[in-house]
Amino acid sequence: MSTVKTCTWPGNDELMIKYHDEEWGTPVHDDKKHFEFLVLDTFQAGLSWKTILHRREHFRKAFANFDANKVAKFTEKDVEKLLQNEGIIRNKLKVRGTIKNAQLFLQVQKEHGSFNKYIWQFTNHKTLVNKRKSTGEVPPFSPESDAMSKALKKLGFTFVGTTICYAYMQAAGMVNDHLVSCHRYKHCK
Repeated sequence: MSTVKTCTWPGNDELMIKYHDEEWGTPVHDDKKHFEFLVLDTFQAGLSWKTILHRREHFRKAFANFDANKVAKFTEKDVEKLLQNEGIIRNKLKVRGTIKNAQLFLQVQKEHGSFNKYIWQFTNHKTLVNKRKSTGEVPPFSPESDAMSKALKKLGFTFVGTTICYAYMQAAGMVNDHLVSCHRYKHCK
């Protein structure tokens, strides 16, 4: 039995534990990783993270290794191919939304120098460190995710509601929602 304390949400799922221990809450400053999380969170809307995480490699192959430049150029033929891909979530609105989001992602890069520079403004370019003692204390959204959602929607992004934006912020380390008792809390602080 492990004596290492951790957040409870990964449960006993090995892939979820690995994601928690190696990625979740670690500050992301690489635009390619930002785009990956944007794609995965688009498909997470209405579903569990576990469902998406277990299909991550299928998403990686389907969406050109999360290359926004390539995804932005996907055609109607690509959409039809994706809708036949059993390895991903075959939702036409999410597939089309991902292509549109890729195009907008590139616009943000062009206007701000990087998507990273743009997205971190919502936390004043620093990780917001929370002091949660239980998973029940973690909110589904925050004033920062509300602002992020509103700004992204204004630019034309889809599947960027405040709850999805908050999940994105957690994944990208913009907020540290590891429980204070978790072995990752201090690392992501």
